[in-house]
Amino acid sequence: MSKIRVVQYGCGKMSKYTMRYVFEKGAMIVGAFDCDSEKFGKDIGEIIGDGKEYKVKIQDSKNFEKYLKSHSVDIVIVTTMSLLSDVGEALLICAKCGVNAITTCEEAFFPQNSNPKLFKQIDELAMENGCTICGSGYQDVFWGNLISVLAGATHKITKIVGSSSYNVEDYGIALARAHGAGLSLKEFDEQVASADRISDEERKKIINKGKYSPSYMWNVNGWLCSKLGLHVTRQYQKCVPQVAKKEIYSSTLKMTIPKGHATGMSAVVTTETKEGIVIESQCIGKVYDKDEFDRNDWTIEGEPSTRVVIDRPNTVELTCASVVNRIPEVLMAPAGYFTTELMPENFYKQERLDKYLYEIVDDCGCEHDDCNCNK
Repeated sequence: MSKIRVVQYGCGKMSKYTMRYVFEKGAMIVGAFDCDSEKFGKDIGEIIGDGKEYKVKIQDSKNFEKYLKSHSVDIVIVTTMSLLSDVGEALLICAKCGVNAITTCEEAFFPQNSNPKLFKQIDELAMENGCTICGSGYQDVFWGNLISVLAGATHKITKIVGSSSYNVEDYGIALARAHGAGLSLKEFDEQVASADRISDEERKKIINKGKYSPSYMWNVNGWLCSKLGLHVTRQYQKCVPQVAKKEIYSSTLKMTIPKGHATGMSAVVTTETKEGIVIESQCIGKVYDKDEFDRNDWTIEGEPSTRVVIDRPNTVELTCASVVNRIPEVLMAPAGYFTTELMPENFYKQERLDKYLYEIVDDCGCEHDDCNCNK
């Protein structure tokens, strides 16, 4: 098979790694798009920063749909924003054009529990045009499959408690603002925290309208319940500001955050299930001080209880590597919006990415009617 042809949508901090990893895994970037006019016409080598010229120029995202309709593309990597509503247009264009897509958008990891309306729209359009859409990234492995694998060594689970922290500086201005970084505590309460001081009924109405803004763990908890065969009876979240103990400069926001203002937030999501198992997870995203670092900490309480702690994970690189390693599974998955708990666990790809297409075809045998493997 020829090399997998990839389009990069969003040429910011994450794309530096996704594009390089694509090339180093034996695939190729054939197109790149962004909304920032200052990047138009630049060779992607300037973003990758390896001194090479790839002869692929960054184009205006307004030309994205036209490009997909007139070029042969196997998959699009979308690395822009964190809410499904923000990446929805790009994913809908991919679905409309029958082009597979994978995104780092955190809500896209399991959007059916936070934006079912848009999820269904993308799902139906992708099925109609024979392509697969999904979300992946750091959470796919470190908040998802890592936990489900540990659960496989547990006789009885009573509770799952998780916490993960990351530096919003590493992910761009949209994510930093979404976490309330730089806001006064009053502004944080009004613009961020107040959104979750609502009843379950009110939240459900907002979700059904596609207007809910979930924290990252909202979708992770839904993913874990689906993976573990649990049935959700109630889920709620609260957002707590992380407060600057002293002035701290944010290079992403291009401002000095005053003492007493929010550097970000901790979002705590609690999920209750019919089976009695409770999942309580929180993600802490903030502008780091010089002595702070990323941390991933999960405990499965039960028989036996198990705790796993990972200090200083390279969250950005792990996110991008997870996405690129997922490409063969996406190309082989059934058409529609196909979330990754339904795929095999993400695994290391030693060979060229296209080599794994054959292996997965052999495994599935094309026995299911809606197979999208194009054998």
